[in-house]
Order: sequence, then structure tokens, then C-alpha cells
Amino acid sequence: MEVGARPLPKLAFTAVEIALEADLAVLRAHARTWAQAAVTEKIRHLRVMRERTVETAQAWVDLAAAAKGIAGTSLVGEEWLSGPYPLLTALDRLTATLAGIARDGVPPVPPRAVRTRPDGQVVVDVFPVDRADAILLSGVRAEIWMEPEVTRENLLEHTASFYRRREPEGAVTLVLGAGNIAAIPPLDMLYALYAHGSVVLLKLNPVNAYLAPVFARIFSSLIDEGFVRVAEGGGDVGAFLCYHPHVDAIHLTGGERTHDAIVFGSGPEGDVRKRDHQPMLAKPVTSELGSVTPVIVVPGPWSEPDLAFHAAHVATQKLHNASANCIAAQVIVTPQSWELAPRFLAQVRAALGAAPPRPSYYPGSRERVDAIQQAYPNAESVGVPVDGVHRTFVGGLDPENTGESLFFSEVFGPVLAQTALPGDDAAAFLRNAVAFCNDRLHGTLGVAMLIHPRTIAELGPAFDDAIAALRYGCVAINTWPGVGFTVATASWGAYPGNSIDAVGSGIGVVHNAYLFDKPQKTVIRAPFAPFPRSLGDGERTLLPTPPWFVTHRRADAVGRAMFAFTAKPSLRRMALTAIQAMRA
Repeated sequence: MEVGARPLPKLAFTAVEIALEADLAVLRAHARTWAQAAVTEKIRHLRVMRERTVETAQAWVDLAAAAKGIAGTSLVGEEWLSGPYPLLTALDRLTATLAGIARDGVPPVPPRAVRTRPDGQVVVDVFPVDRADAILLSGVRAEIWMEPEVTRENLLEHTASFYRRREPEGAVTLVLGAGNIAAIPPLDMLYALYAHGSVVLLKLNPVNAYLAPVFARIFSSLIDEGFVRVAEGGGDVGAFLCYHPHVDAIHLTGGERTHDAIVFGSGPEGDVRKRDHQPMLAKPVTSELGSVTPVIVVPGPWSEPDLAFHAAHVATQKLHNASANCIAAQVIVTPQSWELAPRFLAQVRAALGAAPPRPSYYPGSRERVDAIQQAYPNAESVGVPVDGVHRTFVGGLDPENTGESLFFSEVFGPVLAQTALPGDDAAAFLRNAVAFCNDRLHGTLGVAMLIHPRTIAELGPAFDDAIAALRYGCVAINTWPGVGFTVATASWGAYPGNSIDAVGSGIGVVHNAYLFDKPQKTVIRAPFAPFPRSLGDGERTLLPTPPWFVTHRRADAVGRAMFAFTAKPSLRRMALTAIQAMRA
């Protein structure tokens, strides 16, 4: 049965369905127990998960690297930093949050971290949390901006609200796992378990179902006590689970088309139901569904090293994980009148071509890229493909073309487009860029902005106003929105306001280890230049070329070292991590 197809009465069940029935019966029987479990009991499970994550991390990374065709290369660093590392940090941050709830009744949000913007919007500084964060990711900061109804006075009333409920009945949540980034399924599970108090059935995507034994080991204590189950299978299994009466809620990371098929059904009938606001599925569905991700390049006094560094930065935002990212860069937005724009774009094309070769492992990549190559006569292939999937650059898109497919359709493959906007100065260009991204590009998951620190200073309050105006769940300044994914204390999800029949980049958030109920967006800020050049720009940071750059020659060693330090912190491990990082 296709996901989203209306289930028919069955006379017999398959062996897989019988096993799923048994799993769901166990979860239903234990839902209330988990919901009402003492905070100390929930912390016990977090600590077991931490031990199991440390124990299985190397096998996890090895499996993912082999499946993606990058074993033995520096690109393996991506698997450390988008797999066991963010899960380990999330477990630690959730443990601290629950310890605060057990001790004080509320998460441990320092009062000094809370402030308000001139318009009254509440902002909470959520990263760095401790000195280790400040050293490992020197100069990287994260803030959560709350929805307008949240005030300094009522912030704690809008935090970890599940833990103030009396005798919750519990629920069963189906998590439909993503097939691309390995940490997504377990992180989504954690949020359902600890933010919503729900037991979980994780249905893995066939693309990365090879991780089933790893996840089963990590969540073994929860599985043993009836709070978690892990399943595999295709669309028929997904459909069976979505419509099962024991499933109370669904969370998926994937595509908008999959979401709509689940909620409204597929084919012409599904389109009619969506148009008429008549969902087939009467259950809460939360989601993270990707978007057309822009990179805004603000004019300023960039040096030649700046141009080269951020060209590699843009290439990273496009090529990380073979472009199979819901937050992969898709449209570079440059100023029409900036004299450095042609040189920067030339550097971007060169960086795309020079980045390490890798297979495009995600299904459908070749077909999607081939379609772009055929649709755009000016599409430029850069680099030498290892499997026939060409890295493609499409420049000069008309920003006024409301029918431009690259503005409203996510490629999910190695295609990078560019458009230019007017603006006599940085302030005028930035206003135009904000309006363009908000109004012309599909989705609201994340946006990157590259801007020189002297330009930020010159803009003054107008810069903060531009951040406030961007309707995105993650606004990344001088870094990639994907960094927001790895920060456990940041929120991750679309900008609020989507509905089930106009879902865009999704509904709801995950990660968010402080358990804020009403986050509006996360803002990530990073240094414009790597150390030591950053010092010349007045940025007091020791961050070298970040290890998530696809050009980082020691990314595998840095990723392994960051995980090892986080698993068992020590001055020696900190020093080893710093040494590896400086050898980019």
C-alpha cells in the first residue's frame, strides 16, 4: 500500500503486520507508565543511552561512511558531527534540563541569559552553555527568539509544560525517520519522549535502515521496558502504522509531498482533499520538510582571503552529505552593484569543482540533476563526477520570475543557483534580500547570511531588524544553518505559522533541550573569518576553519576528537582536539 492510501478492511495480516501489532500493543500498554514516570527515572534512561552512544559510535560512523561511499576519506568527519556527536550532546543537555526540573521544578535557564529586544521580543542565549563549548566552537553563539506572547515574566510558564501536567495519560508517537542525516531519527525520538512524554515507534527510512542495530542498542533500556520500538520497511509499513488506532501522533522528517500523501492521500483525490481542507488522517502531525535555502551575501570590504574562505563555505553548504540535506544551500543572493560579486561567484564555482569527489548516494539524485541540466541551457557542470551526477551551477536567475522552479522546488542534489538584487548600499540590499527570501523562496527552515563585521557595525540596529524580519526557523550569520541542527540547546524546525494544508517546511520543533514551548527562531552567529585572520577584523575568536567544511583535510580526525572529548572530557582530549582543528 502506498503511504497515504486509504486503508482497506483486511481479512488477513502479514507476518510484518502481526509483529507491528505486537509492538504497538506493548507501547500502548506502557504509554501511561512512561508519561507518569519520575524525572529521576527518565534521567536514568538518558544516562544509559549516553553509555550506549559512546559504545556504538565507531560502528555507527563506519556503517554510515561505507553506505555513503566516503570510508577512508576526510569526509568521514561529517558522519561524526552529524551522527553520534549531536546525539551525545543532546543527551547531556537533556540530562541537565531534567536535573533542573527535579531540583527546582524548571529547566536551568540562567536569568542572565534572558533579554528582550527593543520591540519586547524575548531572546534567550542558549550557546555556549559551558567553557568547553566556548573553546571547542570559539566565537559561535546561539540564541532562541521566542514567539510574541512570551515575556520575561512568563517565560518559565512556557517552558517544559509537560512536566507540570498532573497524571498525564501518555501517548504513542510514530516517528518516520529521515534517510539522510543519521542523527535525525534518534533526536526526533528524544524530543517525543522527553518534551511530549510520549512512547515512540521509530520507523526507519529504507535508505539508512542499516543503522537499526545501532539505534536498538542505544535505546535498549527503553526497549526493554516497553517504551520504544524500532521498525523497518517501505511505504506499506508506513501506511499501516500511520492509520493504526494505537498511534496517537506522527512526526516525520522528509518531503512535503510525503507529508501531504500521509495526511490527505495521494493522487488526484488527495489533491482535492487538500484543496478542500479535508484531511484523511485525524491525528496531530508534526514535521520538518526542508526548503529552498538561501545564502545572502552582503556587500562589504571583503579581502581576497575572505572571498576564497566563503566560497569554500558556500560549497560546503551545498555539498555536505552529498547535497542530501534539507538545509543545503540552493540560491545564492548577491548584490547587483557589488564590484566583488563576479570574483566571488567565480571562486564559488571553483570551490564546487575542487571539493573532494564523492558519490551521490541518495536515491533520485541523478534524475533531479539531469532534469536541471536539461531545463537550463546555461547550467554549468563543475568538477568531475564520480558517478555521473554533475555538480551544477545555474547563474543569473531573474529575481522577478515568479515561475522560477529553482525558487520553489528543492532539488535535494548538487545544484546551486544564483540571483542578484538591487541596492545602492548594504542596508538597501539587505532590505531587498530579506523581502526576496521571505516572499519568493519556498520554505522557512533556514537562511544563511555572510556579512563582514565592519558592515554589521555600520548597519547598527538595521542589522538586528533584518534578522528579526527573516521568517525562518534558523537564521545563520556567517555560518551554515546546519550548525543550528547540531546545537542541542537550539530549536530546530520551520518558522511558526504553517498549517496542515499549507505545511511548507513543517510544523513544530525538535532538539530544543531547554524544552521551550514557544520558540520562534534560532539565531546562530559565527566569526566571519577563521583564526588568526579573525583577529584583524576585531573578532576575538580562536575558531580555525570549521571541521564541517568539505575542504577540511583533517575533518575526520577533528570529528572523532570532538566526540571523544565530549564522551569523557579532559584537558588532554581538549588539547588533542585543538591540535587537530588547527591542521585544516
